[in-house]
Amino acid sequence: MPDAMLALIVAGAALAIAIVRLSILAVRTDNNSPERLVAELRLAQFGALVMAVVAGTYVGFALTQSEVTGSGLDIALAVGFVVLASYAQTQEPATALTLVAAGFGGHAVVDLLHGATLLPSASVPEWYPTACALYDVAVAGVCYLPIVRR
Repeated sequence: MPDAMLALIVAGAALAIAIVRLSILAVRTDNNSPERLVAELRLAQFGALVMAVVAGTYVGFALTQSEVTGSGLDIALAVGFVVLASYAQTQEPATALTLVAAGFGGHAVVDLLHGATLLPSASVPEWYPTACALYDVAVAGVCYLPIVRR
């Protein structure tokens, strides 16, 4: 496995651990406490940042394989997720967490479309779309957990 792929996996795991920690802190805080809103806001902001990073990986794949037809679509989709992440950060915590969770869910669909070769797949490792879709669904659930536990 190339060093870059190993680094991507380790970075993804570290970011997921941080999101789980922030989600646990939010869930453990009293619902009626202002600290709950602060904890949810921190989770939403960090989740939005991670969503932008995860979406950006397809930009990196597209740039390294620029001759692959449809690479521009990958970049456009990534920009769409960055816009969603930016918008989510301007919302109140419950709405922001819902948007971030929906964004990760949407990105999981994009991953699966890459895996099914309905979107360009020549630029990504064979295992990546499925692994990233699972990651996205797990992170979406963790981000939405404080809303469910209200």
